[in-house]
Amino acid sequence: MTLNQLKYVIALSKENSINEAAKTLFISQPSLTAALKSLEKEVGFDIFLRTKHGISPTVKGIEFLGYAKSVVEQYDILDAKYISGSNIKRTFHVSMQHYTFAVHAFIEVINEYGMDEYEFEIHETKTHEVIENVKNQKSEIGVLYLNDYNRAVLNKIFNEAGLSFTPLFDCGIYAYMCRKHPLSGRTEVTMEDLDDYPCLAFAQGEYNSFYFAEEVLSTYDYKRLVRANDRATLLNLMVGIHGYTLCSGIICEDLNGTDYCAVKLKTDEKMTIGYISRKASVLSEMGEKYIAELSKYEEWVLK
Repeated sequence: MTLNQLKYVIALSKENSINEAAKTLFISQPSLTAALKSLEKEVGFDIFLRTKHGISPTVKGIEFLGYAKSVVEQYDILDAKYISGSNIKRTFHVSMQHYTFAVHAFIEVINEYGMDEYEFEIHETKTHEVIENVKNQKSEIGVLYLNDYNRAVLNKIFNEAGLSFTPLFDCGIYAYMCRKHPLSGRTEVTMEDLDDYPCLAFAQGEYNSFYFAEEVLSTYDYKRLVRANDRATLLNLMVGIHGYTLCSGIICEDLNGTDYCAVKLKTDEKMTIGYISRKASVLSEMGEKYIAELSKYEEWVLK
């Protein structure tokens, strides 16, 4: 396995065509095809699926490409620093469930390092995609939660994917709603109090299992339930139909303003906020900074 072969498969994944990738790499199509076949023989599986419409990565190929990109990126950084002296930007990618505080922590990292020498990428997405992004090295860190209901199942998934979960802090459960909601003035509410209002949940697509739900108490028999794909839509629904969602209760008024509030839910249920990363991997400097920023929210939880 050579560095050039890794660069070849990365180019192939971008172009989805051997002809186009060969043009990009300034090599002949037969040379690229031979290099790919040699690499696939060496690793023992097909990296790409060939069809009349082009090529696409196989399941194992997606995982392999994640490692290949990481190796090439690290080589480029070493080359820029010690050999060529070129200006290569380092990257930091994070995936997360829909948490404003996790976005706020990401902003703090950007403000700390700036964007002259670094490139940043954030994915606020479905639970399954958070796991897949970290597994395939599309993201260094994935932020999500565990509780007594989903812990065993998700830990099994993490282990099979070569990932580990690191807890950051435990928190209670809150009903997040707009300040115009009839229950927003309460210091505490019960599930019975909330029954007359729509529960808002993040859609998980084809992985719409209770174990992948971003909201705790996912198996509760809600009388009214509305699913949405993004946080902005959920906020609009809170205003438009007096909906609510169940969350950690951590408020980031700097980003969402003061039109929303979190009311404590009367329950013994807890959620553990933490992050997943690849086993045996060492977090980057920016990764460590991001985790430090996330950990600060433990102080908010303890108030």
